[in-house]
Amino acid sequence: MQQPMRRKAALVIGGSRGIGGAITSRLAADGASVCFTYIGRDAEAEALSRKLGSSNGSFALRLDANELDAAQTALDAVIQQFGHLDILVVNAGKAIGGLIGDFSRESFDEVFLLNVRSPFLAVNAAAKVMSDNGRIILIGSIMAARTPSEGCALYAASKAALVGLTRGLARDFGPRGITINLVQPGPIDTERNPGNGPDAQELHGHMAIKRHGTPEEVAGLATYLASDAAAFVTGSVYNIDGGFSA
Repeated sequence: MQQPMRRKAALVIGGSRGIGGAITSRLAADGASVCFTYIGRDAEAEALSRKLGSSNGSFALRLDANELDAAQTALDAVIQQFGHLDILVVNAGKAIGGLIGDFSRESFDEVFLLNVRSPFLAVNAAAKVMSDNGRIILIGSIMAARTPSEGCALYAASKAALVGLTRGLARDFGPRGITINLVQPGPIDTERNPGNGPDAQELHGHMAIKRHGTPEEVAGLATYLASDAAAFVTGSVYNIDGGFSA
């Protein structure tokens, strides 16, 4: 079986289930050695570890991506286990919905710490150890481009910040051949947003392809951006949303 990621070392932050779990699985299937992090749901992380088996030394790491030293801890483990880092995927995120008058200062901090500070710190730490010609993929949300209903302002703002971060960092990393791109999923069939959930029909009404996407479809895009084929793609924002933003 062809394994285009063979000899590549990857870190997936927030990689145990849903979109993150699909990315972890696809990278490992394509031959990469993968460390994936998770914060809870130990049984699911253990199940994914068993699925990966001994794939190129892949392993799970339990940590809180909100912690200031979380990314450094994960990167230290990757370097110790694999000796190098070629691919970083940052998927951990949090949504708090509500109308603007209902938000507390704590809500703002909680969302922006995980959705903006955490990716920034992860990329900052990775810059010191990532191999030249490496790949960085941030997972955002189509809500950064389109918010069709009320109550999404805080989450949308946090994900929109990743657009500027991605484009700015593309300039910083360009001389080393390291690419950084942002993937913005629309409605994806996960536990948080099931394809048969109470909001599904309304969401499909905004879409050209009237169904939820799958985590595996997002993983296919992320894995392309992590591949050698995407060496000339950087600073770009990819919507994968079934036409939700069209």
